[in-house]
Amino acid sequence: MGGIVKYVRRWLAPNSMMMLSSPALLTRRLSLAVEESSPSSTAAAPPQMPPFDHTPQPYTGPRADEILAKRKKFLNPAMFLYYKKHAMEGKMQYLYDENGRRYLDAFAGIVTVSVGHCHPTVVDAVVQQTRLLQHTTTIYLHHAIAEYAEALAQRMPGNLKVVYFVNSGSEANDMAMMMARLYTGSFDVIALRNAYHGMSPATMGLTAHSTWKYNVAQGFGVHHVLNPDPYRGPFGADGNLYANDLANLVESATPGRIAGFFHETIQGVGGAVELAPGYLAAAYDIVRKAGGLCIADEVQTGFGRTGSHFWGFQTQGVTPDIVTLAKGIGNGLPLAAVVTTPEIAAVMAQRLHFNTYGGNPMCSAAGHAVLKVLDSEQRQQHCASVGNHLLHRLRALQDKHALIGNVRGRGLMLGVELVTDRQAKTPAKAEAALLMEHLKDLGVLVGKGGLYSNVFRIKPPMCFSMQDADFLVDAMDHVMSKL
Repeated sequence: MGGIVKYVRRWLAPNSMMMLSSPALLTRRLSLAVEESSPSSTAAAPPQMPPFDHTPQPYTGPRADEILAKRKKFLNPAMFLYYKKHAMEGKMQYLYDENGRRYLDAFAGIVTVSVGHCHPTVVDAVVQQTRLLQHTTTIYLHHAIAEYAEALAQRMPGNLKVVYFVNSGSEANDMAMMMARLYTGSFDVIALRNAYHGMSPATMGLTAHSTWKYNVAQGFGVHHVLNPDPYRGPFGADGNLYANDLANLVESATPGRIAGFFHETIQGVGGAVELAPGYLAAAYDIVRKAGGLCIADEVQTGFGRTGSHFWGFQTQGVTPDIVTLAKGIGNGLPLAAVVTTPEIAAVMAQRLHFNTYGGNPMCSAAGHAVLKVLDSEQRQQHCASVGNHLLHRLRALQDKHALIGNVRGRGLMLGVELVTDRQAKTPAKAEAALLMEHLKDLGVLVGKGGLYSNVFRIKPPMCFSMQDADFLVDAMDHVMSKL
């Protein structure tokens, strides 16, 4: 791998300034350089996808180019595409395009499909409820929302027993921030750099990732502390040193009393960054002494995905005051939740407040079905065993390819960071884009994240098998070896 990186640099050198101003052109030139330097006669045969017993339905609708044209004409241009392939059908860990070709989905619709695409138990629950009652708001009595809230609260530790349903992670974090400010009487909120907590006007201020920030007023009262990143952070894996920065910020940038502290346990959009060991215990102590609430964003790490624990915050031995949930909670349906204690929840009763669609009967039925599938199919244990195997194989791949700078995460929430120089940790953004496209050609769909878009986000549906894991790594090895 080192030889091709040197070759590509020499090949691109005459146009280096142009490359800096045109990432797409850089990726294209990199691809051409790879083609020139790779003798096709010595190329190994590509790995084969594991067999799967499902035949997609024949597709007779509009073709991909027609859909693309309509998107460009009628949808907001902010909506970007990873690929120009048409996802026509999904079944468990696989997607099918308009021609019936199968793809291994290693990103789960941005970590949203938890138990599998079109899982029959979830589908049946939604269809059955839809036939009875499609919608009613929380101002009417209905059993689905109450039974689901009870089932969800039973999964929470301590006194986290009161649930408020909304539609998205952004809404959940927005409400958690308001609850914290109402309950504490303080305004200042602290979050981590490299964090992602949503794109609403309020949560954009919590997010500390320039890629997702518009040049509008945002983040009033929000402060961002050093990210306890064991790979790129200044203090390595020493959680206590990062916590010292938090303590210093409370003393220097706030009145000494704060409303709350937001965190992911493994940063999702930020590139599957797992927080340094011991950080949250120290941070929680600092926050609570300053009168603040500790708020865990479990939008991506929840529901057993980490394998070792049902909730991400449990991996650091802490219990938050508020937990926000979304994405995998409904296996793709618009469902999210804020879970907190009865005392904190009571502050919302100061005024009238409701959410038109939060706790919709269909979504509640889906969320309840997800919990049942997680139990019946033992998905947390499955994430642990498959995730450990996948992590072992990815680290072996790191030993083989210098392009891989870091492999991290746990369970089925993993990240593979690509760099052109391991010592300098120079982000390999163009290489990541090129390899992602080649993986798609082999039938593998992965996510991409990190501030520099150089991290492969491997967060598949939780039914992802050992054979799928092996195929994924073999496909990565194949495309990297071609480089």
